[in-house]
Amino acid sequence: MWSSISYGCYVNEIKLKSDKLNTQNNLYNENTQAVLLLSTFFSKPKKGEARPLTAIEYGRFARWLHEFNYTPSSLFHQFDEVLSKWKDPKGKITADRLSEILGRKAAMGLALEKWQRAGVWVITRQDSVYPQLLKKQLRYISPPVFFGVGNKGLLQQGGLAVIGSRGIDEIDEEFTKNIAIQAAKENINIVSGAAQGVDETAMLSSLSAGGTAIGIMADSLLKAATASKWRKYLQSKKLVLISSFYPEAGFSVGNAMARNKYIYTTASSALVVRADEGKGGTWAGAKENNENNWVPLFVNRRSNASGNIALLAHGAYSFELQKTSEAWLAEVLSKVPAPESNNSPSNSLNLFE
Repeated sequence: MWSSISYGCYVNEIKLKSDKLNTQNNLYNENTQAVLLLSTFFSKPKKGEARPLTAIEYGRFARWLHEFNYTPSSLFHQFDEVLSKWKDPKGKITADRLSEILGRKAAMGLALEKWQRAGVWVITRQDSVYPQLLKKQLRYISPPVFFGVGNKGLLQQGGLAVIGSRGIDEIDEEFTKNIAIQAAKENINIVSGAAQGVDETAMLSSLSAGGTAIGIMADSLLKAATASKWRKYLQSKKLVLISSFYPEAGFSVGNAMARNKYIYTTASSALVVRADEGKGGTWAGAKENNENNWVPLFVNRRSNASGNIALLAHGAYSFELQKTSEAWLAEVLSKVPAPESNNSPSNSLNLFE
């Protein structure tokens, strides 16, 4: 039997935990909370539990909600009404699944508190700081949520996506460094994936030369938030790291492939340093960009890599280092007009979509 004192302490402890969770959740409005619950893992997924909606599933559901004058937060107050009308054509987004993933408020509160202590913030498609170039291009398949650390303002600047293999030789490394340093001199933002190889070389070279960078990560954002190689640039507001996957997600080939499109569409132009034809994320991302006409694609013509040769043969723009002027990089990039995207531009894309 518990004494009245022990029981009272237990009740107070539970109340304090509850108040803490409520305070944490209240940092975000109801709509942001609903989007997080619908689309985000808060820990490593367990066997048999309902999975949050994928970006494609969320896009399909959010578009329907908007068409019927609902928002994601309507599910907190009008769940039965909404689900009486909703019929998923794919049969994947069911009432049972939605009920289970929306019931994770306690888990969400604990996770948000942990992530916030490391400086991780959350933005959704309704927020003005969400990458607008990406949203314009990807529209309904834009990630519902980005987690991030660093300077959110960089997300609207576009820039040059520098992309390439993890395994690079000294020639590729030197080429990447030279491009990144020139970009820094011309105040051109570097956009990349923060992975070893070309990505990390481009970002760190630009940052060490006084430039800025956006790193779009497929995993381990929480670790990166406190990593020594990034810390001083995050503190000086020269860098932002974002991920559409929950901050503690481990590496996954599927996630790495999925984030390729976010690198291209956050940038204004893209440069492939090295690619192997028919394999790897660099090749897949470049091919996906060309199929969707997101941004002009440049390729390092000095590389004899099979992917570089194939991309040039399929219409990518030849690129090499120049010294024609102080601002030669901007001049090269500006000579190629932005392609006509397969998604017609729209200024009326609803913030909740």
